[in-house]
Amino acid sequence: MSIIRSVPVFLPLALLTVLAGAVVVGPLVWPIDPYTMDFAAILAPPGPGHWMGTDSVGRDVLARFLAGGRLSLSVGVIVMLGGLVPGAIIGVIAARAGGIVDMVLMRAMDSIAAFPPILLAMAVAIGLGGGLWTAVIGVIISTLPFFARLMRSEVLRIMSHRFVDAAESMGATPAFILLWHVSPHAASTMLVQCAAVFGYAIITLAGLGFVGLGAEVPTAEWGVMITEGMKYALTGQWWLTVFPGLGILVAVSAANLLADGLSATMGGRHA
Repeated sequence: MSIIRSVPVFLPLALLTVLAGAVVVGPLVWPIDPYTMDFAAILAPPGPGHWMGTDSVGRDVLARFLAGGRLSLSVGVIVMLGGLVPGAIIGVIAARAGGIVDMVLMRAMDSIAAFPPILLAMAVAIGLGGGLWTAVIGVIISTLPFFARLMRSEVLRIMSHRFVDAAESMGATPAFILLWHVSPHAASTMLVQCAAVFGYAIITLAGLGFVGLGAEVPTAEWGVMITEGMKYALTGQWWLTVFPGLGILVAVSAANLLADGLSATMGGRHA
């Protein structure tokens, strides 16, 4: 077993919980508007008055870090659920219908999966005009094959078990079997995929924000904060990029470790 897979599940889960709690409760402890400019404190280094320093127009970096964390984590959940629900439905329909329906749906998923996810998300964001929510739509579309193909394989695997045959022989309807037999058994595998997609969504949306196709200036978002701080990276103002970068690193690493830990705990099935 690899070192990553030996990490207990509760550690990355606790890390994500602490990060989420910090960005939610943080404004109560640090009630500074992330968009308020203070031209008397431009590019101030981290210190007692500004624990993470200030940016090029005097905005408090800690306040923007907390606001960006709330946005990034919330959007990660939206992408995760936005890909899970339609993707799982497509997978169930393909597995149960079979034949031409299965072929058409899976070829459609293959067509989406043929594009590198980040390029597909960029193409959708550009086609819809740019901005945070168009980027979200692009990332959701790129996650559909992950969920659809996994759900299809899980339904086919579970439907081959004898307890399903027993339920059918007792007169159980297909809807009852899917709800009470297939869904509980597929939930663990889909949970692993959700954790992986959550981390993927955060880093992809930050990347889109970095290249100007996601959240836009002056929105407090980690990718945008890194973009704004890059011009000062070589002049000593390290805090402008380091802190949002650490936020992304912690969130994505914890999500990936959680996915690996869940996969190992649930029998080694990969998302």
